Amino acid sequence: MQMQQDVSDEQLVGLVCSGELDRYELIIRRYQQKLLRYALYLANDEQLAADIVQEAFIKAYANLNSFNQRLTFSSWMYRIVHNQAMNVVRKNKQHVSMDAVMHLESNENLEDEYVRQELSAHLHHCIEQMPILYKAPLTLYFLEEKTYVEISDILRIPIGTVGTRINRAKSMMRKVCQKK
Repeated sequence: MQMQQDVSDEQLVGLVCSGELDRYELIIRRYQQKLLRYALYLANDEQLAADIVQEAFIKAYANLNSFNQRLTFSSWMYRIVHNQAMNVVRKNKQHVSMDAVMHLESNENLEDEYVRQELSAHLHHCIEQMPILYKAPLTLYFLEEKTYVEISDILRIPIGTVGTRINRAKSMMRKVCQKK
């Protein structure tokens, strides 16, 4: 068998569907942190984000046989997490904001750490002010490094709409960040 890193997501899905159920653990390890980060951006609560991702992995596993091989597995998983997060947000009827945690290198000096934390806090505050309609594509593009095509698949919107929403989100960010 190939090394775990050499096996594509789609190949892993095929292996799981053909009975090698323990391979699903590799999928979870590949995506858990990325999906947690994305869910946290949408739900603004670590426990909710963890619940969203756990539920998404369960739904993905239950529907693995219906995975469309024309799509990338990554887009499919992000779409499931996005849908789950939107359901939770609607259910809780809360204003969605973002509270991200900074990861700092221990060898940085304290002044640089403080400046980076302040900039990060300001950026996240600006993003909190945005409607989720614009926050989702902006987060996927800049923080999750997804292409317009992948974002289109995840959000189920045309590629042109992805570009429009990202441009509008950047414009909103400028206005919100300049006010403070």
